[in-house]
Amino acid sequence: MGDSTPADRYLDAAIGLLQRVREEEAEAVASAGALLADTVASGGRLFAFGAGHSSLAAQDVVYRAGGLALMNLLAVPGVVGVDVMPATLGSALERVDGLAAAVLDSSPLRAGDVLVIISLSGRNALPVEMAINARALGVRVIGVTSVAYATETTSRHASGTYLKDHCDIVLDSKIAVGDAELTHDSVPAPFAPASTVVTAALLQAVMATAAVDLADRGIEPPLLRSGNVDGGHDWNGRVLEQYRDRIFYRH
Repeated sequence: MGDSTPADRYLDAAIGLLQRVREEEAEAVASAGALLADTVASGGRLFAFGAGHSSLAAQDVVYRAGGLALMNLLAVPGVVGVDVMPATLGSALERVDGLAAAVLDSSPLRAGDVLVIISLSGRNALPVEMAINARALGVRVIGVTSVAYATETTSRHASGTYLKDHCDIVLDSKIAVGDAELTHDSVPAPFAPASTVVTAALLQAVMATAAVDLADRGIEPPLLRSGNVDGGHDWNGRVLEQYRDRIFYRH
């Protein structure tokens, strides 16, 4: 391996993490997929939330070709990406007590829905409160996080707990604390994060599981098709109209 490039080493690290997730999280992925299928079948709605870069994986399953049309983004102003200026404000907002309650109070979430909360560290006030408050509403919560943070960092929530402590199902991304897979003698800090790759793959595995689970029950999964294939727009128009009362990104 002495001749391996940084790209080789990064891809090997990402592949290794994906293999760990495949082997160690199979049961949780199956449970999460079944919960989504149960919710679709019973008339519930599906939401995803992530702050900062964790929002990338949430956005990846919303209004996505090949994905479930019923996945909605639960947006929190200022934290759903790095477009807020300055970008550091988003990080600060994740630590604000009470923000999650205000967001949920003005959201369409209700009992019987599912909320996927993505937070790599799971230690900040926003994802912890989001999970606590959502469950109090009767919402089922799927948490996607790195469980390692709970043993190697301190919680920033007043309860001292982490996202993983307030979920119906936890998907562990296995990402090491610091989210940097590579080091190099002449580079002063670790580098090359893999959390987006792994978290997005975990969630797409859940979506695939849910789609087949629904089909196995005799229910056509509400999937979107690419608008860049012939017939895609017509297909999507039918699906979006059929489920219009459970899709909020069109309003």
